[in-house]
Formats: sequence, C-alpha cells, structure tokens
Amino acid sequence: MGLVYFFVGLAAGAAAYYFYLRRQRRAQRRIPAQWPLKARPLVNSTERAIWSWMERVFADHKLFIKLPVTRFTAPDQRSDASHWYKLLNGVYCSFTVCRPDGRVVGCVDVHNPAMLSLSNQALKHSLLSQCGVHYWVVDPANLPHATQLRTAFLGEEFAHIDTTDTLDHRLRNGADTLQATVTRQRVAHRERELDPATARKPQPEDSPPTQILESRLPSGWEQNSFVMPLDSRMSDLN
Repeated sequence: MGLVYFFVGLAAGAAAYYFYLRRQRRAQRRIPAQWPLKARPLVNSTERAIWSWMERVFADHKLFIKLPVTRFTAPDQRSDASHWYKLLNGVYCSFTVCRPDGRVVGCVDVHNPAMLSLSNQALKHSLLSQCGVHYWVVDPANLPHATQLRTAFLGEEFAHIDTTDTLDHRLRNGADTLQATVTRQRVAHRERELDPATARKPQPEDSPPTQILESRLPSGWEQNSFVMPLDSRMSDLN
C-alpha cells in the first residue's frame, strides 16, 4: 500500500512540475507591463562620422544602417529557409548601399578588431560575393577615395557621382513637392469652409496612387525576404 502512495505522490509531483514549467514558459512569452529595455543610439561616434561620409559618396543611392543580410538574401530552396535564417539572422553589415529600385549593390563594415573578426569578414565576403553584392571594410583612420569605393560597387561607368542628382538636390525637390501638396490641401480646405458645394475635389496628384507606386517596383520583385518580411513575422508573444 505504501508503494502505491509513493507512485501516486510521484505522479502528482511530476504533474505539478509539468504545469509549473508550462506556466513559466507562458509567462516568458507574455507581453510585460513594463519592458526591461531602454533606447540607445543606433551608431557610435565613429560610425556616425562614416555614415555622413557614406551619404556623400553614395548620394544617388539609398543607405541603410545595420541591416541583417537575411533582409536582402533568399535561400535557393524555400524548405531550407528556417535553417539558414536561424544561422544568419545575427549577421549584419554596418552600412548597406541600395539602388533606388531596392536592389543592394554593396555592403560596408567599419574596421574594429574587437568587434569584427577576420572569420566574420571572410563569412560576409563569401556570402555576399556569391549573391552578387560587393563587400568592403573601411578603416576610419584611412578612408578610401570616394571614386575608388564607387568603382568597386558600381563600376567605372558610375564612378563619378552625377551632381544633378545629389542628396541636396533631391531634398530640395522633395521639399518643393511637399510644400505644393500642403498648399493644395490648404486651398481645398479653405474652399470647403467658404462654399462646400463648389469646393475643389481632391486631385490625383494630392496623394501618390497605389497603382503608380506598384508600377515602379522592379521586375521580379518579391514581397518577402528570406522567410517573410521582418515586420510581419509571427511572434510568440501574446
């Protein structure tokens, strides 16, 4: 009889421990009322200086900061996506240079022996070069000439930047477009207040049509990247 009580107690203890672990796992996935996190700078002072330099060198391109390589690569076999994503999700480059159509042309890392090992550099060089993406490590104390870096990433034909499409030029054009849109909206609002019946109806140029935006996407564009877009992956939090 004592043996029966022993096994019953053992089973009850095992069941209690199982439910305890289950509650612990559920508690770990629960969204906390107070997050144990705080904001921090995206880049350090050295990276910030190179960031400004990179924006001048590639003023006719888009520049992304610390982007995971899984965001712009995809496995040959979709069935292997989860495996390679888990392996490469922590691999990123300091700066990623992207064409206006969304295609990555090259990645740049900041030389830092304490943070960027030779094996890490070799991995990125091998991976990115096989994907047709150039890779370069810059020394903050001895930056390459802008033409040298542009030639490596874009070829000799585009080694020199077109001054008609510099960052300042595009910013001015963007500001003018925004100001024109705001002015049209203010005029329309004023007309509706004075006479709703004769108020000017919103024009197509007041906001970019979805069809136009979609038509500008490059051919072969995929909505997903690697497993799926980073901003829509399923989370275990509840």
